[in-house]
Formats: sequence, structure tokens, C-alpha cells
Amino acid sequence: MSTLNALITLVVFPGGLAILLTGMIYEWVDRKLVARLQNRMGPRWYQPLADTVKLLAKEEVLPNGVHAQMFYALPVIALAGALTATLYVPVFGLRPAYSFNGDLIVTVYLLSVLTLCMGLAGANTLNRYALIGATRTLTQLFSYEAPFLLALLGPALVAGSWQIGEIADYAERHWLILTQPVGFLVAIIGLMGKLELPPFDAPEAETEIVAGALTEYSGRGLALFRLGKGVELVIGLTLVAAFYLGGVANPLLFFAKTLLLLAGMAAMQTLLTRLRIDQTVGLWWRYGALLVLAQYLAVIVWQGVMA
Repeated sequence: MSTLNALITLVVFPGGLAILLTGMIYEWVDRKLVARLQNRMGPRWYQPLADTVKLLAKEEVLPNGVHAQMFYALPVIALAGALTATLYVPVFGLRPAYSFNGDLIVTVYLLSVLTLCMGLAGANTLNRYALIGATRTLTQLFSYEAPFLLALLGPALVAGSWQIGEIADYAERHWLILTQPVGFLVAIIGLMGKLELPPFDAPEAETEIVAGALTEYSGRGLALFRLGKGVELVIGLTLVAAFYLGGVANPLLFFAKTLLLLAGMAAMQTLLTRLRIDQTVGLWWRYGALLVLAQYLAVIVWQGVMA
């Protein structure tokens, strides 16, 4: 019976299926909010689910000149990496399924697997739009990954641990957005860059390069990549809310705080225009990391004074 319960927990709730459905819901909320802010109707509530079912049912076309095994494996690896990261995160306000010292670093780099797979997917084809998208995807990865990681390490520094569960417990007693506002902003912007949301959507700019690195993908492969992005959206919002907004001690707080963050991200998507890839790299890598490091110095000095 214990094995059955563990299997249900891992696969159904709070595991895989629940995370995938939550990712679709958050995708719909994001699209709906952006549409309403732009005076459009936006999609119906079931649109992400309908799109996923449609893609899973469609034939997956193998383009000429690609490495077939890599073409089919990359979407699976991307989704698997994102789902594995959920094991260490307090999703739905519940305790992480698994936890160990340093799981924060592992989680951040598991979230990078999706981006790496997208870059490889674009580089694996002969399509020039996909190649340009892959180049932009991997270039943007280097610009936001370090600031995003540094922003999440700020709460770890004051909590005295690199374990997500312990940092979240510390954050429940301290609203770190008040003491580390720069880290909070950098984390939000880094998450938007990781998900390639406007204004950081140069890697998949529809008006320029069709669908970027995923131009040649259809059917199941495209569905898995989209599901992976939905999972990363949920995990990223959970980490930011747990670290900076007083923790996510229960499901009610989890949904309230993550949806509030999602509304803020939707507003930023509406207000800001797309950045060129050189602007993203030049501005964000240079100033994002420096701002977080300056905040680190301030936190260390403050801790020394208080000691």
C-alpha cells in the first residue's frame, strides 16, 4: 500500500499530472491577462489543454538532414529535467518530495536543461530560422543564467543554507523582498528571460524567425517542449514566492502569491517592447549580475554590523 501511495504521489498529485495541469492553467492565466491588458479577449479557459491534446494527436514530421534519435529525444529530456526539478521545490505549498544540502544549485541547473535542449533542437536542423533561434536561445542563456542564480542565492546567504526547504522555512519568518528588493527584481526578470517571455522573446520572435529553434517541431515534440515551459513557469514562480514573499506554507498562500507574481509579469510583458538579443546580453549580463553582487556586499556588511 505504501508503494501505491508513493506512486500516486509521484505521478498524480502533487506529482507529474498535477504539475502539468497547473502549468497549463498558469499559461492560460498569463495569456488571458496579457490579452485583457491589450484590450483583446484572449483564449478560452481550455485552450492550452486543447492545444496540447491536438499536438499529441498529430503526426510528428521528421525533417530532412536531422539526427533522428536526437530530434525525438530532446523534447523528452527537456520535460524530464523540468519535472525532476519539482521534486526539490515546495510546489502547492507542500514540503519538497526530496531534499538535500545544495539542492538549490541542482534545481537551477535542471531548469536550464529545457533551454539547452531547445538550443540543440534548433542546431540539429538545416532550417535557417531554427539555427538563428538556436543561436539566440543559447546566447540569451548565458546572459540571464548567472543573474538568476545569484538572485536565488541571496536568500540562501541570509538563511545560511543552500537547501530549498530550509531557505523556504527561513523566508516564512522574513519577507526578503523588503531587505533584498534588487534580488527579487533580478529573479523575476531572469525568470522571464528563462521562459523567453516578452520583452526577452528574441529567440522565438514570430515576426522575424517564425518559431525560432522549434520551427521544425510539430506534434508530440512541440507539445512536450510547451509542457516543459509550463512546468518551468510554475517552478520559477514557486521559488521566487517561497524565497522573497514570505514563503508558501499552504496551498492558499501558494496560489495567491504565485498568481500575484504572474500578474506582475503579464503587466511587464504588456508594457515593454521586445529587446534585441544584443540589448539583452549587453544590458542584463552586465548590470543584472553587478546589481545582485552589490546587494550581496550590502547584506554581508549589514550582517557584520548586527553581529
